Amino acid sequence: MSRLPIKIKERAFKLRVDGYSVKEIADKLHIAKSTSSLWVRNIKLNEEAQKRLEGRKLLGYYRGGLTWQKKRIEAEKQRRILVLKVVNRIKKDSNHFKIYCALLYWCEGGKNEKDSLRFINSDPALIRTFLIFFRKSFITDHKKFRVLLHLHKYHNEKRQKEFWSSLTKIPKNQFLKSFRKQNTAKRIKENYPGCATIYYYDVRLARELRSLYKTFFENLIH
Repeated sequence: MSRLPIKIKERAFKLRVDGYSVKEIADKLHIAKSTSSLWVRNIKLNEEAQKRLEGRKLLGYYRGGLTWQKKRIEAEKQRRILVLKVVNRIKKDSNHFKIYCALLYWCEGGKNEKDSLRFINSDPALIRTFLIFFRKSFITDHKKFRVLLHLHKYHNEKRQKEFWSSLTKIPKNQFLKSFRKQNTAKRIKENYPGCATIYYYDVRLARELRSLYKTFFENLIH
């Protein structure tokens, strides 16, 4: 998602509070209607703002949007109840954690490293999940971890290292020199923390993970 200057977002908030429609805000600020909707969808309108919309025959759209939002929230709540029932049935012993870890590694891990394990992703939740499974599955040596960040020019390297160090529980002194991606700064991804590559230098564990996902797949299709 593109990150526009915060001043534009603040103007969008003010216009919405003043009773402007999503389309009006998009037109005035020269932004996409979808962006306008995303920014202001949770802003509650006071009576004066609602009267302005009503005078322009837009109050029905606003109320319809609120109704749709409530339905969406309720539907999501019901989905979470169903999903929790599934998740709570999942076994959480070390053998199952190894399989979960191996499957994640199969999807996002490096396949060609000869002396190390490499896992790369830009999603903090996925990185954290992999490391939880990895640490619960194997006896690890924290000194064998290294982290390489892929950052754009607009990133503050110190801030991003602090973020990823806190998330991975890997000290900043075990971070390699960050790789800077080329970026014109015309498109800035909002809340994008950069991409993190986790290295763990233990050829035995890397080979075991590869063997796990290969064996799992072979047994699954027979």
